[in-house]
Amino acid sequence: MKTIASFTVDHTKLLPGIYISRKDRVGSETVTTFDLRMTRPNIDPVLGTGEVHAIEHLAATFLRNDPEYADRVIYFGPMGCRTGFYLILAGDLESESITELIKRTFEFIKDFEGDIPGATPEQCGNYSDMNLPKAKAAAEKYYDEVLLDIKREHLVYPQ
Repeated sequence: MKTIASFTVDHTKLLPGIYISRKDRVGSETVTTFDLRMTRPNIDPVLGTGEVHAIEHLAATFLRNDPEYADRVIYFGPMGCRTGFYLILAGDLESESITELIKRTFEFIKDFEGDIPGATPEQCGNYSDMNLPKAKAAAEKYYDEVLLDIKREHLVYPQ
């Protein structure tokens, strides 16, 4: 079997950042999958399921309500390794073009107060497994250490 693209990235060199994971053609449209890497693979602790789940609900809600990008959001969800998230947007985009969107998203999460959207038994299949304080802490770390002054090495996969 052919190795999928994400398994060809050297995870021992991968820093937290915003990366293009892949670009695909769907009919006449291009969709771009972004790797929003929040922790350093195999070095930093992985994100806990409660914080991942809370970030997923908050980010998906924020992104699907963003005035500029709402109609371009196809998917936002966690990586199985729990080191970050995938964001799929309609369009042939670059990492640099969405840095402000990702800053706004994680600023929203780190500052969020109140009930997590969609966190009821009627709205979610595992509503009780959410940890807002840890989600906010993880979002703040990513925001402060990576997004505020993002550098090139956090925007292009390592060679």
